[in-house]
Amino acid sequence: MGNVVMNASVSVDGFIADENDDPGPIFEWLVSGDVPLDDGGVLKVSQASYDYVRPYWDQIGVTIAGRHVFDLTDGWDGTPPSGVDHAVIVTHRPAPEGWAPEAPFHFVDGIEAAVAKARELAGDRIVEVAAGDVGGQMLAAGLVDEVRMDVAPVVLGSGKRYFGSVDAQHLLEGPDVVVQGNRVLHLRYRVRR
Repeated sequence: MGNVVMNASVSVDGFIADENDDPGPIFEWLVSGDVPLDDGGVLKVSQASYDYVRPYWDQIGVTIAGRHVFDLTDGWDGTPPSGVDHAVIVTHRPAPEGWAPEAPFHFVDGIEAAVAKARELAGDRIVEVAAGDVGGQMLAAGLVDEVRMDVAPVVLGSGKRYFGSVDAQHLLEGPDVVVQGNRVLHLRYRVRR
């Protein structure tokens, strides 16, 4: 069974977007290099970022995200992000009207159900959890094994927090990986049990 990994790009003051859900310069690192990260041709990173991110992306079997992110991205046009096979969406609402039932999206009503469905779909591959409210809830419930942060050199001052509304202390190990890329510092922490 693969690890459950919370992941996102984040400002140095801990935000994944401003109050209007705009990440602004947080994603600048994804277009500031000369090495293509995928086949789309838009994402180009430094060699150091490629060497860290590409193998990770290749191990992800399922992404878990909240309904808010799903709605913001218009369901990624029916294709899970970053070449992932499946997406599990945590929501208390049904799939959008007219949503294609054959699309590899699974709508569940809680974080435990999300992890169970994601683990079933991912097999021994990684289950990635989008940072923010859903990721924070999963961390607080002890469902996250690892935290990955792509820290961008920007201070937003306020906005959507990386760990959502988590207000209790949670201890992490490490970091056991620190990689400096162009306009980003990649960090990986294991969750202390």
